[in-house]
Amino acid sequence: MSKKTIAKGSQIEVLLEDDKCYKIFNNDYSKVDILNEALNIATIEKTGLNIPHLHEICMTDGKWTLVIDYAKGRMLSTLFEENPDKEDEYLELFVDHQMDIHTKRCPTLSKHNDKMNRKISETNLSATLRYDLHKRIEEMPKHNYLCHGDFNPTNIIIDEDGNTTILDWSHATIGNVEADVARTYMMFMIDGKKERARKYIDLFSKKSGTPIEDILAWLPILAASQSVKDIKDQKEFLNDVIFMNKKELMELYEQI
Repeated sequence: MSKKTIAKGSQIEVLLEDDKCYKIFNNDYSKVDILNEALNIATIEKTGLNIPHLHEICMTDGKWTLVIDYAKGRMLSTLFEENPDKEDEYLELFVDHQMDIHTKRCPTLSKHNDKMNRKISETNLSATLRYDLHKRIEEMPKHNYLCHGDFNPTNIIIDEDGNTTILDWSHATIGNVEADVARTYMMFMIDGKKERARKYIDLFSKKSGTPIEDILAWLPILAASQSVKDIKDQKEFLNDVIFMNKKELMELYEQI
């Protein structure tokens, strides 16, 4: 059976053969990041979460490649769009899986706060603002929960029997639950899904007992980190959020 392309981006191509995915990275992709992703997968496999397992690290035409399980099914993002009447049901599933992730312990993973500090140091923000953001990180509670780092409906696969597989652990760290939730909320907002963002954060807060204010407090930090990617369509939103205080963050939330 020959390999067929099932996904392709500017830096990564994914091929499928015999229920295995070959995630092929371009030569300019950081070797450190590739090997860190492989280590993340191998580490998280031990938690019992249903994720695609890593089988091999190899080279394909001179390019680093991760060989992992193929997750059969449909993306939760597709189900959201095809069945708008089931949005609340899907959000329950979405939040329950994220809360389950947060119960796991992976002490050897990188620390989320270290990543945020590094990203903020890479921004073009003023020295004063960078100092303020670093100080905010330092003042946050120190937690060691497993955080997905990019938990969104495109990374949830549901098969015909209702079994769920969680994809893309390249951004996984240990840190604060509130930060992981704030990133999901932020990306819903950036994608223009404001009502879903509000429903999501309200549901997570209700089910977990996490105050909304504690989640929103992470937004300026996460916005600064995200700004490093320099994505044109995100700049205006991120630049606004970076400078928001607690009152303004609550106002943003309450406007929806």
